[in-house]
Amino acid sequence: MNTIGHFFRFTAFGESHGPAIGGVVDGMPAGLTLDLTAIQEALDRRRPGTDPRTSTRREPDHIKINSGIFEGKTTGTPIAFTIDNSDARSTDYDNMRDKIRPGHADATYTLKYGLRDHRGGGRASARTTAATVAAGAIAAQFIAVYGIKVKAVASQIGRATTPEGMLRELEAARAAGDTVGGAVTCIATGCPAGLGEPIFGKLQARLAAAMMSINAAKSFEYGDGTDAARLHGSESLDTPTGLDSALHTSENRCGGILGGISTGEDITMRVCFKPIATMMRPVETIDLKGSPCILDAKGRHDVCAVPRAVPVVEAMACLTLADALLAARCSRI
Repeated sequence: MNTIGHFFRFTAFGESHGPAIGGVVDGMPAGLTLDLTAIQEALDRRRPGTDPRTSTRREPDHIKINSGIFEGKTTGTPIAFTIDNSDARSTDYDNMRDKIRPGHADATYTLKYGLRDHRGGGRASARTTAATVAAGAIAAQFIAVYGIKVKAVASQIGRATTPEGMLRELEAARAAGDTVGGAVTCIATGCPAGLGEPIFGKLQARLAAAMMSINAAKSFEYGDGTDAARLHGSESLDTPTGLDSALHTSENRCGGILGGISTGEDITMRVCFKPIATMMRPVETIDLKGSPCILDAKGRHDVCAVPRAVPVVEAMACLTLADALLAARCSRI
């Protein structure tokens, strides 16, 4: 599917080397003054070509709003936007036309559709996340009306968790023609209690589905996450300390979600990303006929997904929470 959300919906379109990428945001209530500068600032954080450790593809990523805004305010109708692809170099991928890139979607796209767009990965390219960031920046302004703010940071690259160590990991991988994985930590503050559903549509399940839709994402956790598997009940129990419009606990080990429903405390999340599959060194693979061959990748690629994934994680959280906010209006009178 190319659409996420039920009440607040985002539909994405476009490929890495097509004329443009873009999307349609539907379900935004009328009357919100939309800050276009804030949307552009979010796009600039994800934009390639701004750091030697990221792709050298230089895209200005200027957003063009085509509908849904009148005199600076949302009209309640679909907000359609486009972002031009202005620096695609498709010839860099000509030597990969008939080869399967290890760790990419080349084989699965071929098996599913009977064809694939070899130019930069086509629809499977992380280039398409620019549209996600734009839609998320729109959603962020909607949830801000209700006091919700979302902030993500790079929390791990390779084995490093300090800013200095993460930079060393990036530099070492780049110098070796290699890539490296990492993690992004995200916190949503100001979330009211009552978002999410008790069975299907649990808030953590919807957040997980959103985060795992991001290119190169390998795992999602909230609260104690995988650490909970090593604990006893006496160690992991959240002691309630207060109940008003929210449930207050001693340590918020649950990550702001219990029984699939937000508690009113901060929602804490972590998304792990695998190393970028394309490395600047020859690797063994097969061609489309199944014969062994060597792939010497060309093109412009990131050393690590994490730095530019930070605003993408924020965007996915904002889109999910915007949808959950609208859904919660149907829960009680």
